[in-house]
Amino acid sequence: MLGTIVNTVAVIVGSLLGILFKKGLSEKMADTLMKGLGLCTLYIGFSGSLKGENSLILIISIVVGTLIGSGIDLEDKVNRLGLFLENKFKEKAGEKTNVAEGFVTGSLLFCVGAMAIVGSLESGLSGNYEILFNKSMMDFVAAFIMASTLGIGVAFSAAFVLVYQGSITLLAQFLSPYLTDTVINEVSCVGFVIIIGLAFNMLGITKLKIMNYVPAIFIPIILCQFM
Repeated sequence: MLGTIVNTVAVIVGSLLGILFKKGLSEKMADTLMKGLGLCTLYIGFSGSLKGENSLILIISIVVGTLIGSGIDLEDKVNRLGLFLENKFKEKAGEKTNVAEGFVTGSLLFCVGAMAIVGSLESGLSGNYEILFNKSMMDFVAAFIMASTLGIGVAFSAAFVLVYQGSITLLAQFLSPYLTDTVINEVSCVGFVIIIGLAFNMLGITKLKIMNYVPAIFIPIILCQFM
């Protein structure tokens, strides 16, 4: 669990530093920085989505996952959690804040992708933390930039990092036979396609309910056993 704990701390520290830095940013500068981060996120999404080898798995996963996510209205539940946290940790009056947006954006960006899965598996199976340590440095920088524009919600996404990566680490012995290179590639492909949608939201192009798509990330684990 050491790698996941370090990753979680990196997100929290990066977020807190970003919030401190935010005070010196004008609204125009914050918006420009957010759009720049959106472009970077778009690049990450497009480059990662190319790892997929079977487009049919991608299509079925998105359809089934979206039906599940929309059925339980995952987006609404996360937003309610964000509003609850926002009420508990209100920033000073007159300062715009959206805890839910920061929480969702951070959770997806930090947890989607092969590094989160493979790093957690390596940590659980062999005690090798190198991948998660490298990911921690990357997430620290991303958390700093995002928190400077999205606020405290990004720091709360560290809880999702802890639960998500920690669960994979603890279940590594059980999951490893199913998480072959092919499965990881397909899971990453679906995840990064969702990241593309997240980037479009960050750029103000769309208003997709991103969290309703998240269950799709886990569907390839099942589909790859039959396809």
